[in-house]
Amino acid sequence: MKAPLEKLGLRIEYIQHSGFIVETDREFLVFDYYQGQVQLPSHKQITVFSSHVHPDHYNPEIFQWQTHYPNTHYILSSDIQGHPQLPPGQENLTFLSPYEEVHQHDLTIRTYGSTDAGVSFLVELGAKERLHLFHAGDLNWWHWRGEPEADILWAEKMFKEEIAKLKEERIDIAFFPVDPRLEQSSCLGAEYFIQEIHPQILVPMHFWDDYPSIGSFVEKMTASPTAILDIKQTNQCFAL
Repeated sequence: MKAPLEKLGLRIEYIQHSGFIVETDREFLVFDYYQGQVQLPSHKQITVFSSHVHPDHYNPEIFQWQTHYPNTHYILSSDIQGHPQLPPGQENLTFLSPYEEVHQHDLTIRTYGSTDAGVSFLVELGAKERLHLFHAGDLNWWHWRGEPEADILWAEKMFKEEIAKLKEERIDIAFFPVDPRLEQSSCLGAEYFIQEIHPQILVPMHFWDDYPSIGSFVEKMTASPTAILDIKQTNQCFAL
């Protein structure tokens, strides 16, 4: 039986695919928005993250938000820099490559690598008890059935080397791919991440609206000390 979850004092909202909102009493974070409904607050600091330029993780529409919400800052992977649809004024844009750190309001943001493109994000937030969030972007164990054996072994090596760099980090909540296109290997990366990093909560993402696959993953991980959020629909909210 799992131990009761510690009360974390935040709200997570699933937007779509790898897009999420994380909201506290002072901060409003948006990760990897590419489509869906988002209601932005006027009274909180808004920080928008895009882990890489792939169109299922980045949509230039996010820059329209600052027109009505000037308290918006953008933390973007460096592969987005130079994109033709970036806004002309970039004072509130920060571009990061892997293994960099920046402080933004109450946030400490560190980037790690990816096994596909761009970066992954480790975010510390909270005025008192610091909470550590990890959004993997496209960091995953990409084990594609039918690929050459050398490619499969290389994908495993690159993934495990990147996870090893996170071993000394405390991660309370991890947003991590569980991609059904990988078929029987869809959970491989998430299970390894849980085994090595031990997050308190893992939030599945990058599952292409295949909600039954997430239900199956939750059921499979019943005995795990890490709680898995069972996402069933867009704009579903979790109070943690």
